[in-house]
Amino acid sequence: MKILLLGKNGQVGWELQRSLAPLGELVALDFDSPGPLTADFSAPESLAATVRAVAPQIIVNAAAHTAVDKAESEPDFARALNAASPAVLAREAKTLGAWLMHYSTDYVFDGSGSTPWVEDSATGPLSVYGQTKLEGEQAIRASGCRHLIFRTSWVYAARGGNFAKTMLKLAQERERLTVIDDQIGSPTGADLLADLTAHALRHARQRPEVAGTYHAVAQGETSWHGYAKHVVEFARAKGLPIKVAADAIASVPTSTFPTPAKRPHNSRMNTSKLRGTFDFSLPAWQAGVDRMLTEVLG
Repeated sequence: MKILLLGKNGQVGWELQRSLAPLGELVALDFDSPGPLTADFSAPESLAATVRAVAPQIIVNAAAHTAVDKAESEPDFARALNAASPAVLAREAKTLGAWLMHYSTDYVFDGSGSTPWVEDSATGPLSVYGQTKLEGEQAIRASGCRHLIFRTSWVYAARGGNFAKTMLKLAQERERLTVIDDQIGSPTGADLLADLTAHALRHARQRPEVAGTYHAVAQGETSWHGYAKHVVEFARAKGLPIKVAADAIASVPTSTFPTPAKRPHNSRMNTSKLRGTFDFSLPAWQAGVDRMLTEVLG
C-alpha cells in the first residue's frame, strides 16, 4: 500500500511520518521538498499532478494555513491552503478510489455555550481561518471521495514553538503572569493525533462505512490559565528555576489581549463518536502535556 503524506514538516506531519510508516510505502512531501514532486498548497492545481504521479491508496493532508491572526489579512492565501487545495486532493482521491485523511478545527464553530460540540453541531466560524477550514471540509464531503476528517483543537508538539514552551520561558523571567481563563478546550498532542490517524486508517481500509467526520482531542478540559498553571508547576517540581509564584499567575478575560481574529470561548469537543467507532481510549490532556514537557526539559 502506498501513502502520500502532505505537510510532512508541520507539527502533526512530523509525527505522522512515524505513525504511518508501518502501514505501507510512505511518500512524504512538503512545499519545499526537493525533486520533481511538489506539495505547493499555494498553487492548488499543482497538487493534482503530484497525486497522479504517486497514485497512492491513502492521501494524508497535514498541511494548512494555521496562522489564525495572519489569515485575517491574507484571506485568499488562507483559502488556497485550507479550502482550494483540499478540494483538489478530494477530487483526485475520488478519481483514484483512494482514502483522504484531513484535519480540521474547533474554529468551524462559533464558540458559544459550554456544551461540547458534536460532529453535526451547527457551524458558525468567527474568523477567516475558521471559515476557510469549514470550506475545506465541505469540499471534501461534496467530492464523494472516501474520507476521514478529524476536527481537533489546541494542538502542540515537542518540536517547534508552543504555548507550554512560551509559559516556561516567561515563568523563568517574570514574577507575575496573566493568562486568559475564559477559553476552554483540551490540549492535544500531535503525537496522539498521528497515532489515532494510523489506527483509524487501518480500520477504515477494512470497514469503508466508517468514513466521515470525527472530533479528536485528548480527554478532559481546561482553560489557557489552567494549562499554564499545570505547565509551571510541572517545571517547578522538576527543579527548573521558576520565578513566578504559584499564586502569581493571574486569570484574565480574552478581552485583555485583543487579536485580529476572534477566538472561540468554547472549544470543548465531544469524542464519543471517535471512541465508539474505533474503540479508542483517549488519554487525559495532562498525560500528553507531561510527556511533552519531559522531552522538552530533557
